[in-house]
Amino acid sequence: MDSGNRRRGRPKGFGGAKPAATIQALDRALDVLDVLAGGDGLTLSELAGRLEQSVATMHRVLATLERRGLVEISADKQEWHVGAEAYRLGSAFLRRHNVVERSRSMMWTLMQETGETSNLGVEKDGNVLFVSQVETHETIRAFFPPGSLSPLHASGIGKALLSTYAPARTERLFRGKTFARFTDKTIGSLDQLRDDVEATRRRGYAIDDEERSIGMRCVAAPILNVHGEAIAGISVSGPTHRLSDEKLRAIGERVRKGAAAVSRALGAPAKATTAPDEADRD
Repeated sequence: MDSGNRRRGRPKGFGGAKPAATIQALDRALDVLDVLAGGDGLTLSELAGRLEQSVATMHRVLATLERRGLVEISADKQEWHVGAEAYRLGSAFLRRHNVVERSRSMMWTLMQETGETSNLGVEKDGNVLFVSQVETHETIRAFFPPGSLSPLHASGIGKALLSTYAPARTERLFRGKTFARFTDKTIGSLDQLRDDVEATRRRGYAIDDEERSIGMRCVAAPILNVHGEAIAGISVSGPTHRLSDEKLRAIGERVRKGAAAVSRALGAPAKATTAPDEADRD
């Protein structure tokens, strides 16, 4: 780890403390945890070399962390690893996270930038359950109050979530079920759904083009958790004359990036939130 780069990444004036006011020993201990978390085990000498510290210094740091259960050593290879106590402490982040709270700021941002209503939804028994909304100030607007349900196949958020599911899971969800039709544009078969989901996967965002309500469009993207699993979808919805063909791509990219930002805040792996074209190049 480049400790200089990490220091430059800190918010300026964070907590009112200047860099000189940091606790060097604590900083060094956190460097150790950071390096160990990114590997499969390091010996004392390897760790000292990686952090450009003396073996004696690293031994004192490791001994302190080991007493607190934050690191542990394998008896066979004499390699150091992150300990169970570090996992317990880190899990406090997962316990306190709430996707509704974490998404709220981004929903406001999307509404202000696009001028359209932003929604948040989760999957519930084969439907999208809308759990939060930030309404536009426009007179004509999309309206899905929290608590509303919409079938997955006829919802931008629903199709965004489906784009992250394994094919077998989608098959189970729709096997033997009738596709409810709301407009002439509503998806009416599993084959149609597969094609739409694949297009969504390639773009990184889903489009509901008057499939639920005539005159209304929706653009949505999935929000991922620390395991890279879709736990919600965020969207922008509005009338077709404002969400025109010319604007859809730009709005879709903005929603995708917004969903990726919320995903990162929830601890999602970086690769899971990479743009589709970037992921294809990996």
